[in-house]
Amino acid sequence: MPISTTDNKKKFSDQGSSQILVGAGGSPSGESPAPPGSIIDALPWDRADGGLAQGLVDDAVGRRRLRQALGMAADRRISNEVIDELLAGASTEEEIAGPGGLLAELTKRLVERAMEVELTDHVGYEPHQEPVGGAANQRNGTSPKTLITEHGKVAIDAPRDRDGSFEPKIVRKRQRQRRFVGFDDKILALYSRGLSVRDIRAHLAEIYGVEVSLDLISRVTDAVMDDVREWAKRPLEDIYPIVFLDCMVLKIRDGGSVGRRALYLALGVTMDGDRDVLGMWFQESEGAKFWMQVLNDLKTRGVRDILIACVDGLTGFPDAIEAIFPKTTVQTCIVHLLRSSLKYVPRREREQVARDLKPIYTAKDADQAQVELETFDEKWGQRFPVITQAWLNAWEHVTPFLAFPPEVRRVIYTTNAIEALNRQLRKAIKTKGSFPTEDAARKLVYLALQNAVPQWTKTRNWTTALLAFKIHFGDRVPDTAN
Repeated sequence: MPISTTDNKKKFSDQGSSQILVGAGGSPSGESPAPPGSIIDALPWDRADGGLAQGLVDDAVGRRRLRQALGMAADRRISNEVIDELLAGASTEEEIAGPGGLLAELTKRLVERAMEVELTDHVGYEPHQEPVGGAANQRNGTSPKTLITEHGKVAIDAPRDRDGSFEPKIVRKRQRQRRFVGFDDKILALYSRGLSVRDIRAHLAEIYGVEVSLDLISRVTDAVMDDVREWAKRPLEDIYPIVFLDCMVLKIRDGGSVGRRALYLALGVTMDGDRDVLGMWFQESEGAKFWMQVLNDLKTRGVRDILIACVDGLTGFPDAIEAIFPKTTVQTCIVHLLRSSLKYVPRREREQVARDLKPIYTAKDADQAQVELETFDEKWGQRFPVITQAWLNAWEHVTPFLAFPPEVRRVIYTTNAIEALNRQLRKAIKTKGSFPTEDAARKLVYLALQNAVPQWTKTRNWTTALLAFKIHFGDRVPDTAN
């Protein structure tokens, strides 16, 4: 679809526009170049409103040359008249944003024009002019290249110089296909939702009409590992009022066999009430000994104190936490304890046993909870002595939450917060029978975490909860917390 019109030079002369970084040498194959002063050559682009990416422009011509080429004030907008001219004859979504549509053609013209300006800066004279002082190096036609964009494939004509010293920044030499801005993000978004490399290739071909190699997709996703390493080493807050610790199991290939690996996760609640995934760690199996290494890593990255650590019923877990953070209060998940208790009860009696256990963990304080446990033991102790014993063994770490008001109890009595995060991760990894390497698992989990993070909002009633922490823990809660 032609996107230039004639006789626009006079139309835009009052706006002080001149030919800018679009149009020259950019006509579609088989068409004559757009005339000087065409609507594309005269567009008054504003960088803040979708013009060329600042980094690309800086690399190509520098700020000063760009302003001279644009010939306009920084706050100029694209007028409605220009938009109307561009949309003339384009009314459907396919004609505007589809492959070969208006946006694709506009991308072609912008990139070609920017490369022309780069070449002008390199050879030292404008197109269709004689070299200054008979310069030895001159323009030498164009070579075809293909951009892979979110609007499909875009064929461009890249300008060349005679001695081959021109090194364009936007589309580099010897690069037959270049993924343009935003395309890699689409690959990562699909990968983070659990699509396989082959599924991603099929999706891109179906939606965007772009054939992408499996190797290219792998390289794009592998580039995330640098972000993963930086994320894993980032400094953390000094104090976390609450930290949830939990583990999930993944299948990862090791040599010729598939083994189960434990993925350790830590989810912290900051002084502002925001939830933040503090890190992930892989180990062959879950154990209290490795949890000590996890907590040591948190301490190395700047965590000075954790007020409450919420954990499941793993044996030795509280001791591991107290070895690294001696002042931390450990709260065992009540839901895990209930599930563990009810597995000893016949199905027909589970509802009644669960109802009789409820007064224990809903008591107003630890003393009343002790009375309720004795009442439960009188009724069920002879039939299910293992239940009473399980609660007594964990009693020191069962009752801490009873010292807090409902706003805090609701948050710390269970590890549901991190369990919900685990459910988000399982959505992404459920399509994977197994991961080829640990790095492949780490990469997908990291991307899935980035997708899950926006769903974590500030903890409810956090102002009231923080006041309760201040009363209970005293000077361990900074006065600046609000």
